[in-house]
Amino acid sequence: MQDRSQIYSEEEYRYELENRMKNLLWTVSGDYDLDVNLDLDSFRESQYITLYDAVKQGAFARYFSKDEFGMYLVKKLYMGADEPSLAGLAQMCVDQAVLQKITVERKGVSTLRKKAFGDILDRDFDRLARRNDPVARMKIAMLQQGLDGTYTAGKMVREQVEELFSLQNAEDTMDVIRKVDGFYNRLVDPHFEKEHGTLEQVLSVREADLKKFDWQDFLDENATEASLEEMMRQANSSTLPEDEEEAEEKKHRAGKILITEEDIKKMYSYIELHFGTSYMDAREQERLNRRICRGIHADCKLYFTEGILKGCVRENNTYVLAKRTSEMNERFYRQNQRISRHNIAALGDILKRSLQARNEDDTQISDYGTVIPQKLWKVGRTSDTKLFLKQFKKNNSDFVVDVLIDASGSQRSRQHMIALQGYILSAALTRAGIPHRVLSFCSFWDYTVMRRFREYNDPAEADWNLMEFTSSSNNRDGLALRAAADGLLARPEENKVLIVLSDGRPNDLVVNRPNAKNPAVYTGDYAVKDTASEVRRLRSQGISVLGVFAGEEQDLQAERKIFGKDFAYIRELSTFAHVVGRYLRKQLDEQD
Repeated sequence: MQDRSQIYSEEEYRYELENRMKNLLWTVSGDYDLDVNLDLDSFRESQYITLYDAVKQGAFARYFSKDEFGMYLVKKLYMGADEPSLAGLAQMCVDQAVLQKITVERKGVSTLRKKAFGDILDRDFDRLARRNDPVARMKIAMLQQGLDGTYTAGKMVREQVEELFSLQNAEDTMDVIRKVDGFYNRLVDPHFEKEHGTLEQVLSVREADLKKFDWQDFLDENATEASLEEMMRQANSSTLPEDEEEAEEKKHRAGKILITEEDIKKMYSYIELHFGTSYMDAREQERLNRRICRGIHADCKLYFTEGILKGCVRENNTYVLAKRTSEMNERFYRQNQRISRHNIAALGDILKRSLQARNEDDTQISDYGTVIPQKLWKVGRTSDTKLFLKQFKKNNSDFVVDVLIDASGSQRSRQHMIALQGYILSAALTRAGIPHRVLSFCSFWDYTVMRRFREYNDPAEADWNLMEFTSSSNNRDGLALRAAADGLLARPEENKVLIVLSDGRPNDLVVNRPNAKNPAVYTGDYAVKDTASEVRRLRSQGISVLGVFAGEEQDLQAERKIFGKDFAYIRELSTFAHVVGRYLRKQLDEQD
């Protein structure tokens, strides 16, 4: 246990650091009433990134209107923009807009910027290179140019980068807004103006409309409520992380949320409001909780729903966000329709061929059946009575599959890809005639929410429900696996397969309430070991468990610990059918 002196020292350190950062920011901005979000945790990773961020925010507040810019970003998000992409473009444009102004006035900023860019490249280059989209390539080029004045890029990227650099001559906030909006509509979503609105329409959104959708109901990843003011504050921060879940994960590891008994009473209605009503009878759900939520999950509960779009209590912002996410998922499918259909056909055919092989009649030499003329010479001469061929019927109806998808906030940046992978898998299983169920899971407070997309014998139309996939909050993988397996084990089929789509990062912020039995934070090795233990337990019960990994390479080791050799690493969508089909065919063959 940490002693009081250590805690006090840590608090003193953070207080002193925050004062230093704010003094720097106030000095640059000239505004001693300015209050912005500073990422103090990143100071340990790179003091230069944190210091330069304070300088940059202060400079932007001095030369431009942070309120006008922040309001534009909030309105663009309200109209349906993708938050990580918009934030990434905003970061780059803010940097270029203040660069000339601040370096002319303060010569030391140029050196600080170079060191910060070097640290950013060391930390993020591999991730940006793997993304390989126009925004990522622009950022790499901007960072390289900031280091030594040169960068390497193709013609199309160079054109965008030179346009970005022209922001160094920006005269007012609207110059910055126009550039961010133009980049977003051109590089991220070319259909945005047609489907959602022009810049003029975005800016014409009234504050009354924003407040009407009750932004304070928007769930962030720390299980708190974010007000409109908080969203604007974050939007103005030039260090909005491109993967916000990484920042939230640091907060999660820091401790627990303490809630009151009054909060506990409100919890169920809050879950209904933001995840949709439950399709399960309350008594049945309570019986499941008593049977499944045991051991380290003893203080947890399960909640079964078909999602907020199908079980809406009222049209709050969570509903609006889910609807827009569904539209973006469908748009991503249309953009990848040809390769998706190919994957569905290829995977479906792989499974059908394997099942047909299992269904073909098998023949064996026996002591009764159809006589084999060539063996008749043995009659009366040997004691061998196996002179016949007997046909054995095989049955391909003894397979059932559950697909379980991690829907936690760490999946947000790739939720359109996960929705598409889930749809491909479900549609291929339907094509092969294999009964299957598709669920997603996330955890909020002490509830693990199991979202059902389709049941085992639903028609093919139900596969399209995967386009409603959205991610939020945390993930308690061990409990979700146990809950999915409970339904799978009740199926009559002899051979059962559970496919888990995840990023290999079980992480659940524990709600610390009175008399909690398991106050430990469900994260890191503790969570990985529990999830791996659950996988082994399910395999011992006869369930074949496969992990389909679509996360970052640094999480591969955790994925291996959880699933052993039975996990598939999906690097490209084009390989999805081949990689997953190879595993499923292996399961079919081994059970033959």
